[in-house]
Amino acid sequence: MRFTDFLRTTVLLSAGAATALAAATVAGGTGSAGDLIVPVAGGWWLIAAMIGGWLGRRANTSPPIATLLASARTQPTLPELNPGRTLLNRLWPLLLSTLGAGAVAFVAPQVPAVAAGFAIIWALGWRRQASAVTAIEERDGVRFYVEPTSFLKPIQLVRTPGFRSNLFELNGSTRRSRPASPRA
Repeated sequence: MRFTDFLRTTVLLSAGAATALAAATVAGGTGSAGDLIVPVAGGWWLIAAMIGGWLGRRANTSPPIATLLASARTQPTLPELNPGRTLLNRLWPLLLSTLGAGAVAFVAPQVPAVAAGFAIIWALGWRRQASAVTAIEERDGVRFYVEPTSFLKPIQLVRTPGFRSNLFELNGSTRRSRPASPRA
């Protein structure tokens, strides 16, 4: 699976988990005796959105992503491509935390409320990373893929040859000398 697709999918799944947990919080909080759960949770979600927006404000890669890209090993062929297994293999903590927090929504609606806030931070904090990696891929003429590894090991990337972009030459940003004119 391409690393940029993995990053985009992670952001979308985190936003979806936040939405599901927020709905579980509202459903569990409206039926309970505590009338303050939903307004306090809404305040936490606004704070989480501001934190996530602040963390994801830069257009360049974050230090962990930059380290991961720099440590990618090079190989001339594509790795095994199985996106479903790669996503499940890498995003199982998000799945477990979403299911676990959602399961206790009617007993303790505070738990999915807090988990939804952290999913909001995660989704907004990582929203620009795929674009930054795409820019690096186009600049260097490579493609990064998630290497299939054990779900307990850290993520590893593979760098494969790609197509280099000639964007700088096409948009006139390189300086060209004027043609010589004949002397009269």
